[in-house]
Amino acid sequence: MNNDQDAQHRVYQIKVQGRLDESWSGWFNNMTIAFEGDTTTLTGAVVDQAALRGILSRLWDLNLALISVNPIEPAPEQKSGELDNRHDPSTL
Repeated sequence: MNNDQDAQHRVYQIKVQGRLDESWSGWFNNMTIAFEGDTTTLTGAVVDQAALRGILSRLWDLNLALISVNPIEPAPEQKSGELDNRHDPSTL
């Protein structure tokens, strides 16, 4: 996978102030919706920056205050195309 593809289909965690009902998941690209107090967290894969912009625009249209937008990095062993050669004797 090259760097252009790595930037696509990234999982994001978006937090907003207010409570967004789980029934809105379909309107937000089937992101998972969770609540903690008066904060709603949307988590899910986003195809590209245009799709992320669309999600943020929908939150704006609902007048929800944005708290944070964070990409969630996969665990190192899940990243494709990267090899850890530090313990590989053939690289010495």
